[in-house]
Amino acid sequence: MKRYISTLALVLCLALASNARTFYRGDVNTDLSLDVSDATTLINHILGLEAPGFDAGCADINGDGDINVSDVTELINLILSGHELKTAHDYVWDYDAFPEIHFNIKVDDWNALLAAYDADPNTKQYIVAQATYLKNGDRTVIDSIGLRLRGNTSRRRPEAGAKGRMHNPNYTDWQHVHFGVKFDKFIDDDEHTLLGIKKLTLKWLKDDPTYVREMYCYDLFRRYGVWTGCDDTYCRIYLHIEGDKKEVYYGVYEMIEPIDKAFLKRRKSQFVSNKGFLWKGEQAKAGLNDTNADIYFDDDRDHTYCLENNEDQFEAAKAQLVDFMLKLNGKGDESFYKWINEVCDVDLLLRTYAVNVAVGMWDDYWNNANNYYIYFNSTDLYNYKFFFIPYDYDNTLGTSAECGVQSDAGRHDPLNWGKKEYPLIRRLLAFPDFKAKYIGYLKELAADDGLFGLHASKARIIEWQNKIKDYVANDTGEDMTIYDQPASWGNHSEYRLLDEGENNFFKVKAATINALP
Repeated sequence: MKRYISTLALVLCLALASNARTFYRGDVNTDLSLDVSDATTLINHILGLEAPGFDAGCADINGDGDINVSDVTELINLILSGHELKTAHDYVWDYDAFPEIHFNIKVDDWNALLAAYDADPNTKQYIVAQATYLKNGDRTVIDSIGLRLRGNTSRRRPEAGAKGRMHNPNYTDWQHVHFGVKFDKFIDDDEHTLLGIKKLTLKWLKDDPTYVREMYCYDLFRRYGVWTGCDDTYCRIYLHIEGDKKEVYYGVYEMIEPIDKAFLKRRKSQFVSNKGFLWKGEQAKAGLNDTNADIYFDDDRDHTYCLENNEDQFEAAKAQLVDFMLKLNGKGDESFYKWINEVCDVDLLLRTYAVNVAVGMWDDYWNNANNYYIYFNSTDLYNYKFFFIPYDYDNTLGTSAECGVQSDAGRHDPLNWGKKEYPLIRRLLAFPDFKAKYIGYLKELAADDGLFGLHASKARIIEWQNKIKDYVANDTGEDMTIYDQPASWGNHSEYRLLDEGENNFFKVKAATINALP
């Protein structure tokens, strides 16, 4: 069960569990609105009068632990300022906060994770752990959560050592790893969530000494109106194996919104329906051009196209995906133009890909048939809307590689970003109106006063780095310093984000974009 050390957190989370709703600061009468009726309820409570719906956790507006006239003043200020209530999602993915997540794990369970990795480095096995989430003075403890390793090429053993070596509390060579958290993995009820959130993706800043690349990209998607992008924020991760003298500080991590059923539900108003089929494309083979590819659902193995929901309808989902690919590849130009406008928000897709190419995402759909999700908002074979969901943006902003048709993500032609055999974006850009929109979005982003412009980008990066710089030193001994370089394995080590010289990635990319016709 959960234990809430903070009285305010207790009241808040009991309300969440019992009503499947979220109550926040100022919603004193718990009607999910913020208005004068909340002030009336608060005043009545203070005067000892009847106060229907009164919630103490929401009424301590100034957070001092007492409910008195100063809270009335704060509440009136909130109402007059037009303050809006936050959802549970907003509370967890709060860009202004810097929460801590502590995991407490029994040694046998931790050793089971090490053994699972030794047997299969791609293991998706969960172990049992206890999670403590600390934010702004509130402390939430959730027992019996699921914790697993994540990552593809970045997946590794959380303790370095020979295969079969179990945990040694006297000498432990800790290594950064990505974690997946599923709060309700072992006990599926409302108590086993983080204020209603069921899953988290926790990602260490692998190969990014700036500590900002993926954060920058998802932030740019949001700023540019690409609502299919993930939410993410920074957090700090701690790990304690029971019996060890102290917990281990794993350092600054990204806390990323998983793309799953909850992702679809939170965006239901934009998707129109959250009951359709969600697919993940990966393995550098998901080019939407081969109907004989490995298409399956999540069975703890990797597939070229993996169905992420509605597994009981797999055959219908596969038939829909195959039919989509046949039409995408087989329709003549006139028929394709009419069809793609019917099944896709083309403007959103072009805006998405403008951001994708601006940030230099080469390990993507178009160039490497990798790292994206697609969502069909209906289970009907033919009648649906198709959405492209961007994913995994750590190897960007000058981290470049020899991959696909590319060798330089800063200078490569944005009109020929990827392989000709991958049809989705290539076919769109064959039409003058779509091409003009795409180029227009790129140039808008890269303008001197644009969101991707050097000075605006630099200001955001400096702000993020200042927030985390005192916390990057950690007990793994890895990634201990913030410095302005791409990944060490990249083929363009000269790129910089903050130095305004000739190798500044934003300047180089803007020059490439502005050279387009």
